[in-house]
Amino acid sequence: MLTSEVIYEGNLRTKATHIRSNNSITTDAPVDNQGKGEYFSPTDLLSTSLASCMFTIIGISADTHHFSINGARAEVTKIMASDPRRVSEIIIDLYFPANNYSDKEKKLIEQSAKTCPVSKSLHPELLQTIRFHY
Repeated sequence: MLTSEVIYEGNLRTKATHIRSNNSITTDAPVDNQGKGEYFSPTDLLSTSLASCMFTIIGISADTHHFSINGARAEVTKIMASDPRRVSEIIIDLYFPANNYSDKEKKLIEQSAKTCPVSKSLHPELLQTIRFHY
């Protein structure tokens, strides 16, 4: 089954539609690569997907072990390299609400983050710097 359909709209912009939900997102090339930077770039989405995936897997673990991460937020920084142009590092700061997490819960959170499917799918040379703030 198809996951998505992507249409090139011109001017370095695409529209991606999720087949199952029919929700769409638009991407734009970044200003440092001839774009307008008016939407997420594909590499922005790559970096942001890592944080979203981490929260999804942490959320599953939290639900399973009966604690909450509701209200947690992530700050994502993408570092680009050249020759070849690529994402060389993704820095994610994960901020969790003041829930007095036990040491066991913190360990579950950190293990879950590091085993999310996006993290495991990225090239090993792409540095993933993940910081946890409780």
